[in-house]
Amino acid sequence: MARANGQGIRAGAAVVAAAAAVAGTVWGASTFAGPGHGSGQRPAHANASRQGDAPAASGTPDDGAKGGGAQGAGGAPPSGIPEGIAHASESGGNAVNITIDDGPDPQWTPKVLTVLKKYDVKATFCMIGPQAKAHPDLVKRVVAAGHRLCDHTTDHDTGMGKKPVGYQEQQILGAKKMIEDAAGGGAEVEYYRAPGGAFTPDSRRIAAANGMRPLGWNVDTKDFGKPGVAAIVKAVKSEIGNGPTVLFHDGGGNRAQTVEALDQVLAWLKDQGRPTGFPVRTTPDGS
Repeated sequence: MARANGQGIRAGAAVVAAAAAVAGTVWGASTFAGPGHGSGQRPAHANASRQGDAPAASGTPDDGAKGGGAQGAGGAPPSGIPEGIAHASESGGNAVNITIDDGPDPQWTPKVLTVLKKYDVKATFCMIGPQAKAHPDLVKRVVAAGHRLCDHTTDHDTGMGKKPVGYQEQQILGAKKMIEDAAGGGAEVEYYRAPGGAFTPDSRRIAAANGMRPLGWNVDTKDFGKPGVAAIVKAVKSEIGNGPTVLFHDGGGNRAQTVEALDQVLAWLKDQGRPTGFPVRTTPDGS
């Protein structure tokens, strides 16, 4: 955090400048060719625990769980949102956070919403900026149903953690603006999830300074690779002990397996008496 704090004053000016630059940039939906960036490859979610920040000791309760990028200690900027990567649930106890990445998608997002409604579950949708811009009706449906929004950048560049701070700012702030514009009605993007878990101290600082809690995950269902419904469900049951935040996808290709697996997982959680909730945004004392 010494680096992040030392950059505080300069960072504020940089974020403002980046926002202005993003506003003058035309981001087309064609810039996103799916999580594999047109290569057909699965993003680096499976390796997320070995990407991003170097491991650091942290007294923040929600920074101690496994998965979703290595943990980094983080303080709270003036926005009141900590820079540490969140995993815990606002509902506490044995609550589970359902998170949905890479949409919205006109074919699969409605199906995911139908399953969530069936079990009266609220989820966090981590959206790609141009996808949100191309499908504002879906973004509005997500918000109207009581789900929360998460910034998943403009291009899902899993290598952005190795690129200049200005580039990271454009990716984060550009997507935030697109998602919020698509949502309308003053809806806010409340979280930021780095592509492939490639968080950096700079990206976490930029997100927190703009009101978005960095969001990790504990259970990678590996649904993006279409391993089969049974394998996806098994991943949740076997890894839920790692922590409460589960990663699914509604974009990037055929998500039929995800939809069916999500239905089975939510039925299982109900049978287990496990509630669902949203990831924490602040530390337990509200700071």
